[in-house]
Amino acid sequence: MASTDWNMKTFTKGASILAISAIVVKLLSAVYRVPFQNLVGDKGFYIYQQVYPFIGIFIIWTSYGFAVAVSKLLAEERTPGESKAIMRIAFLYLACLSVAVFFILMAGAPFFANAMGDPKLVSLLRAGAYIVLLMPMLATLKGTFQSSGRMTPVAMSNVGEQAIRVTVILIGTWLAIRAGASLYKAGEIAMWGAVIGQAAGVLILAFYYRSAFKGPIVQIDRFRVVKELTVVSLSVSASSLILLLFQLVDSFTIFNLLVSQGTLVERAMEMKGVYDRGQPLVQMGILIASTLALAIVPLIAHHASKQDGRGAVPFIQLTFRTAFLFGTAATVGLGLVLPFMNEMLFETRDGSVALIVFVMQVFWLSLILLLTAILQGAGKVKIPTLFLLGGLVVKAIANQWLIPLWGITGASIAGNIGFGAISIALLLYFKRVWPVRLAPSRFYGWTFAATISMVVLVVAWSIVADVFLFDDLPSRIGATLTALTSVMMGAAVFLLIVMKSRIMVEKEWYLLPFGKRLARLQLQLTRNRR
Repeated sequence: MASTDWNMKTFTKGASILAISAIVVKLLSAVYRVPFQNLVGDKGFYIYQQVYPFIGIFIIWTSYGFAVAVSKLLAEERTPGESKAIMRIAFLYLACLSVAVFFILMAGAPFFANAMGDPKLVSLLRAGAYIVLLMPMLATLKGTFQSSGRMTPVAMSNVGEQAIRVTVILIGTWLAIRAGASLYKAGEIAMWGAVIGQAAGVLILAFYYRSAFKGPIVQIDRFRVVKELTVVSLSVSASSLILLLFQLVDSFTIFNLLVSQGTLVERAMEMKGVYDRGQPLVQMGILIASTLALAIVPLIAHHASKQDGRGAVPFIQLTFRTAFLFGTAATVGLGLVLPFMNEMLFETRDGSVALIVFVMQVFWLSLILLLTAILQGAGKVKIPTLFLLGGLVVKAIANQWLIPLWGITGASIAGNIGFGAISIALLLYFKRVWPVRLAPSRFYGWTFAATISMVVLVVAWSIVADVFLFDDLPSRIGATLTALTSVMMGAAVFLLIVMKSRIMVEKEWYLLPFGKRLARLQLQLTRNRR
């Protein structure tokens, strides 16, 4: 495992495999959320989104955080016996945690449901609790594969889990609604879909590596391994957990605050459901940043320990530029087409202003994911984690202040305040502990120019399309055509300017899926200049 040749080619291949699988997973996630919301409405969507953060937090911590922690431990120079010992300790430790969390969720479900203001959520919490029992095997196997650079099993597991989850949720929800079941029963079925999908992911990984716990083991310091697994898993997953933790704050505050301000219960549920439409959009927006962050931690750790002359700096710079570039494009692009995309995906344009503010979080999260990954690779985990927790406190306080003033738009603003505070703190800390110039001023200038050009074109086109070209079509079809054409035109002009300016050189495009094609396109566009 330790002899794996971590070079640019290995990094590019691993990042590409994970990126492609992540794209498929995110697309499947969008596919199920859209018809699911269309089937159950905003109230049904509220029901599901209220409960999901409870389960999602543990899933991210274990399947992502623990997987990276195991990968980091195994990537160091170790004998086969030591590696087996680490895997066994990780599995047993995580099994104990899983059982504890399972019983907390089962016994504490009434308390959590009442705290959210909706006692009917108990059955959903208890259904979702079963998913945590699957995490020990999933996390340990993922970490083993990632440590050796074998990303295909991880990718197959991710895609298989999501595909089965989507299938069970959509078919089960459709049958439940057709049979006249309640929206809470439909939400419970959705939670069971997540459990079944996760079980499928475990089976796929087990198929690829059936000998994970066989073979001789040696004695190793169990306490040190457990301590490192805990610290690394929490710190590594903190940047991904923060989005779910912000959602958890929203679960406990938005509905309760709306009702306390005199909003009718049914209307408050629907408003929370409208607000939750922003979650899948943000997840799509941070796709590239989250994928690169997953690959960069073991990479930086390897180069930092080897001191082979090249170091981790080139990887850091390339990853930051890619995430910043597409984080900016995704944030601005989503904001421009949001009203049309809202209707295209969710049938109405309700809450578009709140959602435009909501998707601004994409930019902050792109920075947070990459900066925390870079700092973790350098062994700096405690202070970034404290920054993330501080941002969570800011979000909770801002919710209490802004929701009574501006409703769900206030909650969106509060999210941006919290994530913005984290991003600024991380940037300042990064400059202190790792004095590296992430990108030249020319890069930022051309990114700004490409963004402004995209804004001008998309705004002009969307007005013409919405008011004149597609005005006679049914509203949702017109919104769909406007959204899709705007996205294509905006992406085209943004990429054209980026490629003509060569702020991303050809080899940097190889970090992305289909990077070869983008590199060839850039070569053709800049042939005369060169």
